Amino acid sequence: MDLLYELAELSINGALVGLMYGLVALGIVLVFKASSVANLAQGAMVMVGAYLTWAATAQLGAPLWAAIPIGIVAMYVVGRGIERVALRCMIGQPVIMVIMLTLGLEIMLRGLLPAIFGATKKPLDIGLDTAPIFLGPILIDRSYLLTGIVALALVGLAALFFGTRQGIMLRAVSDDQTASWSVGIPVERAIGISWGLAGVAAAAAGILWGSIQGVDWTLSLLLIKALAVAILGGLDSIAGVIVAGLVVGILENVAPVYLERIGIAGTRDVVASLVILATVIVRPYGLFGREDIERV
Repeated sequence: MDLLYELAELSINGALVGLMYGLVALGIVLVFKASSVANLAQGAMVMVGAYLTWAATAQLGAPLWAAIPIGIVAMYVVGRGIERVALRCMIGQPVIMVIMLTLGLEIMLRGLLPAIFGATKKPLDIGLDTAPIFLGPILIDRSYLLTGIVALALVGLAALFFGTRQGIMLRAVSDDQTASWSVGIPVERAIGISWGLAGVAAAAAGILWGSIQGVDWTLSLLLIKALAVAILGGLDSIAGVIVAGLVVGILENVAPVYLERIGIAGTRDVVASLVILATVIVRPYGLFGREDIERV
């Protein structure tokens, strides 16, 4: 029975962490849905969102209720700026070159922000109650519970957005950019909006993660977790972000504990990589991704 309680505790807390991974992955999915480009700068964008929110409170003296909207709006502008300045000039280039550009942005931002604000870990207190919750013998991390619920709500709002006029426009661009141009849909603007929304998702994730582990360059390492979630769920599926986030979070929390007991240590850091590898080999389009069949 103790083993069952332990498994339940690890799974619940892992699932809550997985929902926050899903929020990071949402930015990757939003960009891919509009442009079919994998956004490898999302981890650094999460870090930037956390740094900007921290700076609004610590350096500008803004109250928390103002700093959070400032960080979110600023990251929408950053996302649109990345698309306008760096990516729009890559139109017509091979997709692999665009992906490499996003990876270059990830590396550049990972070094630039700590150089500007300092590399020491910075606290970002958003008023989370850290007292644990007990369900009988099962302990639930209250901060994970609160942030996980917020992450789930934000992913749900993103899903609802794709039922709006703007969302339908993004879906049309994702399906066929040439056909979208032909019917008057501004493709470049649609892709810019997707990058802006990816910035919003990054800001929200950065604020939540920064409130738990502090703000420093390590927030950018969430990219690997987010890629695992996005690839497993399907790069064009918002629903997949939730399901895959739960799977990755639970696996990452449960597997290391039991594997270490039989002498296999350090597995937590490789769970996401194994998920990516297994998904690409077994089901390349993910659990809920669209399988495109090309006729040759």
